[in-house]
Amino acid sequence: MSDNSNQAANETPAADAAPGLQIMVQYVRDLSFENPGAPNFAELQPDIGVSANVGARKLSESDYEVGLKFHIEAKNGDNVHFIAELEYCGVFRLVNISEADAKPALLIEAPRQLFPFARRVLADTTRDGGYPPIMLDPIDFMALYQQNQTAEADDHDDAHEEGAPVN
Repeated sequence: MSDNSNQAANETPAADAAPGLQIMVQYVRDLSFENPGAPNFAELQPDIGVSANVGARKLSESDYEVGLKFHIEAKNGDNVHFIAELEYCGVFRLVNISEADAKPALLIEAPRQLFPFARRVLADTTRDGGYPPIMLDPIDFMALYQQNQTAEADDHDDAHEEGAPVN
């Protein structure tokens, strides 16, 4: 009787498995910290500019590398206090996720999982550079994805207007 229950549990095909996104590994691909303002740490609050970008590339049939890129610059006028750049990546395996759903999973959910680790690396780096740690506000990766989709659609529409007429 127990053999039948074990056999039934083991016969569940992979196709019936729930869709999922597995993180296989995560790592710092590139980290740069320039500290031209050292050791002149003024009491002034510098203007801090942050830019973030997300990218993904296919590694195999089911594995993708997702990268978060950050560029942070702290300045007072023309005086640069520091520049921090980070590319933090993870390799994700898609399980039972259709091609249509792969892009949102990779560009919304995967970076959401990577963000806290990238944030910690940047906070530690700026603290080790002699500044208060940079604590990035959470990023709405859904809004960023939708913004990029809208921009891609606008670019696509412009290409059709400039090209041959569409029948």
